[in-house]
Amino acid sequence: MINDVGAEIYQSWSYEQRREEIDKLVQGYRNGLPIEFLCMMATSIAGSEPLAREHLTALIPPDERQSIVAAAKGNKKARSRVASFFA
Repeated sequence: MINDVGAEIYQSWSYEQRREEIDKLVQGYRNGLPIEFLCMMATSIAGSEPLAREHLTALIPPDERQSIVAAAKGNKKARSRVASFFA
């Protein structure tokens, strides 16, 4: 299943390695990676949604998180997922 991509590998990584990889995804988002993909991959790498949220909130400043939520309001598919991570 796509949600489990690399799950076994990610489990062997340290907290710092996970943070570095999620930071790369954040940079990818800033360069056009879809927000849904950022959230999905961050969850896989972190191991859970709460841990992914922790990494993302540390890596993305509050004003940028607010912009992400505002941009997702027009996208039904992304809205609930984005709100659970950034609202």
